[in-house]
Amino acid sequence: MNKKIKLIYLILILTLNFSCVEKKSTEKETNKPELVVTPKTDTLKFTSAIRAIFQDSKGNYWFGSHNEGVSFYNGKSFEYFTTNEGLSDNQIRSIQEDDNGKIWFGTANGISVYDKGKFANYPPKNNNPILDWNETNGDLWFYSWEEDGINRFDGINMNYLIFPKPKNPDKSYGVTGISKDKSGKVWIATYAALFSYDGKRVNIFDTEKLNLKDNELLHIRSVLADSKGRIWIENNGIGVLLMEGNSIINFSEKNNLIHPTSTRRGDKSKPGTLEHAFAIEEDSEGNIWFGDVYNGAWKYDGKTLTNYSVSDKPSKPMIWTIYKDNKNNLLFGMADGNIFKFNGKAFEKRF
Repeated sequence: MNKKIKLIYLILILTLNFSCVEKKSTEKETNKPELVVTPKTDTLKFTSAIRAIFQDSKGNYWFGSHNEGVSFYNGKSFEYFTTNEGLSDNQIRSIQEDDNGKIWFGTANGISVYDKGKFANYPPKNNNPILDWNETNGDLWFYSWEEDGINRFDGINMNYLIFPKPKNPDKSYGVTGISKDKSGKVWIATYAALFSYDGKRVNIFDTEKLNLKDNELLHIRSVLADSKGRIWIENNGIGVLLMEGNSIINFSEKNNLIHPTSTRRGDKSKPGTLEHAFAIEEDSEGNIWFGDVYNGAWKYDGKTLTNYSVSDKPSKPMIWTIYKDNKNNLLFGMADGNIFKFNGKAFEKRF
């Protein structure tokens, strides 16, 4: 082979190699993980309860299920995420968005964050629990299934904060809800007590401070700090407690929504009662909405209470969550996997 042929052959080899490198590089770039991870559906396919609803800053909806993961709705179709796509767990308890547009999920086994088509996960607790909450900062709070404390993200680290509870308690301090009041104070509901944190001090509201009777069990399922500065505490068994200033009353009892024969111990309640309060939200007009395990939705306008039957499946009337979206629509996530919207007069299926 003469020098000229050798030179042509060398150029050809180099050209082919460069072409392959360019092709591989392009494929790597275009095959970045995207939102499409499972086949799309035209309707929401969840059959387990809807535990969390969230609308992000772009107007997309995220739906968290009881045991089927997350669904993403862009206004046209539904797509799904489970542990197969990187979620920590398929039970979703909370959804929120940070200032950078990342979507965060509190699950039954840790915290997941979705960013640019990928999930990153944090365990429910770490090996360095923090007793002094003032050593941390950050506005993102999470709860997953741990009974010692709560998670707080400072932008870099996921800190695990320990509750100042009695030693060797015989009660569960698993977190069930979080709400922030107008002053920035964080209210944290657990089964056995309500906690508040104002950036300086953690306060605990137990059965004694909440004025419970001897035959009443504290079993908090959610908390709401409303626009008027009131704190609403929902209990699965003794109804709704209302904290207003230094006053704490049983709101359900005051409004005759606890049946005279009720044991107040969590037994199935009678129709027309508000004993098993589970979900809560304030609408754009300042009305407070309660979701009951057995008796649908209750609306309180400041003077009167109105009861609504939401689900069209009497066998599964439980309201797991109530959510106010970006356009002030009130959405109700149900035990049967459906989501209803209140149109101002009645309920209509939305998803």
